Amino acid sequence: MTGVVLSAVLAAATAALLVPARLRLPSPPPVAVVAAPEPERDWLRRWRVLWSALAALAAAVFLGSALGLVAAPVAAIAVWVVVERSEPAAVRRDRELARRDLPHVVGLLADALRSGQAPVDALTVVAGALPGPAARRLAEVVPRLRLGVDPQQVWTDLTADAALAPLGRALGRAHRTGSPVVAAVERLAEELARTARAEIEDRARAVGVKAAVPLGLCLLPAFVLIGIVPVVAGLLTSLGL
Repeated sequence: MTGVVLSAVLAAATAALLVPARLRLPSPPPVAVVAAPEPERDWLRRWRVLWSALAALAAAVFLGSALGLVAAPVAAIAVWVVVERSEPAAVRRDRELARRDLPHVVGLLADALRSGQAPVDALTVVAGALPGPAARRLAEVVPRLRLGVDPQQVWTDLTADAALAPLGRALGRAHRTGSPVVAAVERLAEELARTARAEIEDRARAVGVKAAVPLGLCLLPAFVLIGIVPVVAGLLTSLGL
């Protein structure tokens, strides 16, 4: 009985939280509150109230009695914290796009450096010539270099970016050892190009493996109906069954 009552209360609370604010408030909200939309949140964060309520409901129903009443808020808080700490889908997508564009960015940077431009000017050209998240992140480095920030510190900070870390390590190593920047960037461009080609080949080979199961499921009924059913029917007829 306690579990049923708690389930009803949690369901009502969830429905109340999911109703838009304009339907629950008798007067229109202030402009400051309305001006804070959250379009960047993905579906996991957008519905975290629902996930927390469902976790609490599941704990209360399955455990029951007093133990369920204790476990329900614990489960709700745990789910809320996990969802809050999870990486948004937009951030993950932006990082993957930046990592995919990095070979093109490094290749163009190597060409700009090879033409005799300084690293700051070459970075400016690359950031302005290429679209995408990789060039946009690289454009944030240019103002710091022009303001006189230590290049070693800039390259060290660039390694903290998961997508641009290889470029930051290559530039930082060249600055630290005094080796030519052009050679370091050219080597990195070749490595990234080889890695990109290998990943494309791996994905192409994986397509055949992933397509084998659906193709087999499509052909199996036809094989059974055309190859096995007539043989079984013929055997039953010959045996007089």
